[in-house]
Amino acid sequence: MKTKGRSVEKIIEEHVQRWQLLQSKKAEEKFFPVITISREAGSNGRTIAEKLSEKYDLDLFHQEVVHEMAQNAQVSVKLLEQLDEKAQNVLEEWITSLVDSHHLWPDRYLRHLMKIIGTIGKNGRAVIVGRGANFVLKPEKRFRVRVIAPMDMRVDNISKAFGTSIEETRRRIIRTDSDRKAFIRKYFNADIEEPMNYDLIINTGTVSSEQAVSAIAGAMEL
Repeated sequence: MKTKGRSVEKIIEEHVQRWQLLQSKKAEEKFFPVITISREAGSNGRTIAEKLSEKYDLDLFHQEVVHEMAQNAQVSVKLLEQLDEKAQNVLEEWITSLVDSHHLWPDRYLRHLMKIIGTIGKNGRAVIVGRGANFVLKPEKRFRVRVIAPMDMRVDNISKAFGTSIEETRRRIIRTDSDRKAFIRKYFNADIEEPMNYDLIINTGTVSSEQAVSAIAGAMEL
């Protein structure tokens, strides 16, 4: 689902309406877990997420959108309102268990972030890019993907997309990867590069975006 030109409030409203319309169907269908996409800068992870969303009609939550939701208390409350009391209690218990088991120090941002990701996980049928979603959702609620690629390919992808020099692009990639690694370390006390944190790792240096989508679909038996 496209997010350009729409406010976060509007995006939330659309998702909530969609979830409400699908409630009766979901009772009859097999639960579809959230696909979480963690990616190296320039590895085409964002493209893969968009293709998955389009091909399988999944809600798409980009990193920037999830981040804005977590920063906006009103949005966080609005999203949680569509859960019943039992579901909210289960979510709170899960967040508490995560905090305790991973020795986290949850500030206001992290609590909002975990509630938002947890709410998306409760509804399923979504793709979340970044923001440590793979560290928040229960195993039965998610399928964790990590997208990587050789540095030369990543430099070429970003250089072409933004018209930057090779040297500037390389610095940009190193800074972005470092920021993402620091975010995961700070908020989830985990290593973003640890293979055991993922169910499937895809190298787009040897696999195209279309093949990556097929691989994910195959692993999930879609």
